[in-house]
Amino acid sequence: MDEEQRFGVEHKEQLKKLRANVDVLTMSATPIPRTLEMAVTGIREMSTITTPPEERHPVLTFVGPYEEKQIGAAIRRELLREGQVFYIHNRVDSIDRAAARLREIVPEARVATAHGQMSEQALEQVVVDFWEKKFDVLVSTTIVESGIDISNANTLIVERGDNFGLSQLHQLRGRVGRGRERGYAYFLYPPEKPLTETAHERLATIAQHTEMGAGMYVAMKDLEIRGAGNLLGGEQSGHIAGVGFDLYVRMVGEAVADYRASLDGGAEEEPPLEVKIELPVDAHVPHDYAPGERLRLQAYRAIASANSEEDVRAVREELTDRYGKLPEPVENLLLVAGLRMLARACGSARSSSRARTSASPRWSCASPRSCASSACTRARSSSRPSTRSWSRARRRARSAASRWWAANCSRGPGSS
Repeated sequence: MDEEQRFGVEHKEQLKKLRANVDVLTMSATPIPRTLEMAVTGIREMSTITTPPEERHPVLTFVGPYEEKQIGAAIRRELLREGQVFYIHNRVDSIDRAAARLREIVPEARVATAHGQMSEQALEQVVVDFWEKKFDVLVSTTIVESGIDISNANTLIVERGDNFGLSQLHQLRGRVGRGRERGYAYFLYPPEKPLTETAHERLATIAQHTEMGAGMYVAMKDLEIRGAGNLLGGEQSGHIAGVGFDLYVRMVGEAVADYRASLDGGAEEEPPLEVKIELPVDAHVPHDYAPGERLRLQAYRAIASANSEEDVRAVREELTDRYGKLPEPVENLLLVAGLRMLARACGSARSSSRARTSASPRWSCASPRSCASSACTRARSSSRPSTRSWSRARRRARSAASRWWAANCSRGPGSS
C-alpha cells in the first residue's frame, strides 16, 4: 500500500478482509500518527530507507510572509535556468484570479491552471502540456501533492502555507528537486493575520528539517502535535486526555512487552526501579560536541536507556565514533549512568550528595548507642540494614561498584 497516509482506517480494514490471511506492507514518506505510533511502541515493525537517489540535493526551504516582489523574483530566477514552477493555490473558486495575478507579476511567464473539478481529459492535457514545457508556471490545488514527477520543475510556491498539515507540506516539497538541479520551496502566509500556535509549529518544523530523508522527523513532530488517535478505533489522530505523549508511549510499550512475554510462556518482568541521581558534577552533552538539538536528544536517550555495562560501553564507542573524543561532561554523564545502574541493583531509588562528609546518621545526643530516646532509636534503626538479604545486596553492590569504578575511572574510586 503506497502513500498510506491517504487511506482511512475503514479503507485499510476492507482491504484486509479480501483474504483470510493478508500480509500488509505500507509505504509512506510521512506516516499518519496512528501508524507511526504503532511502530514506535512495537505493535508494528518498521524499517526506514534513508539512502537518497544519486545526485539528489536537499530542497532549500523558505518560510515567510506573502510578498509579490519575492514571488516574482523566485519565478524569474527559475525561468533564467529554463526551469518550471509549481504555484499552489488551494481554492478552486479563486484559482483563476491567482493565475491572473501571477501574469501581472511576471508577464513573460506562461501560466496554466489545474484543479480537481476539471474534466479528466482537460486535466490530463494541462499536465501533459506542462510536462512538455509548453507552460512555465502551473497554478494548481494540492492535486499535485503525490504522483507527479516532473524533473524540470524545481521551484515550489505555496500560498497560505499556514492552512496545510505537516504531511501535506512535506509531500508538496517533494514535488521539486527530483533531478540534478537544486530545488526551492517557498511556504507563505498572510502578513496581516497572526499565526496560530499549531500553524507556527508546523511551519517551523518544515523549515528546520530540510535534509534528505527528513520525512520521519516531520512525521514524529506531526504525531506530537496531533496525537496518536485510537489504536482500536477509527481515529487516526487525536490526543489521549490527561496523559502526556511520552508517558503514553511508554505505557503502551510496556503493555506490548508484557503481552509478548505471556505469549512466549514467560513470566512478566517487573519494571525497572526509577532512580534519581543528584550529584554536584557537570554532566551533559555540550552544544559544540554534538551539534543540533536532535543529535543531543538521541545521545541523552541512548545513555538513559543503558541498563548494563555493555550498553554503556556501546554508547561510549558510538559517541566516540560519531563525534570524536569524549569531553569531561560526557564522561561524567556516562559515569552517572553507571552509578544509576549500581543504585538500581541495590534497590536505592535516590542518590544525592550532601554537605556532610560522613555517611553516619545525624544523632540527637552525645551517647547515641545507649540513649533510649525516640530520635536516637530511629537513627539507629535507619543506620543498619533491616534484613540479612539487604545486607548481602549492599555488599554485592559495593563489590560491583569497586570493580566498575576501577574499570571506568582512570583516577580510581577513591579520588574526589
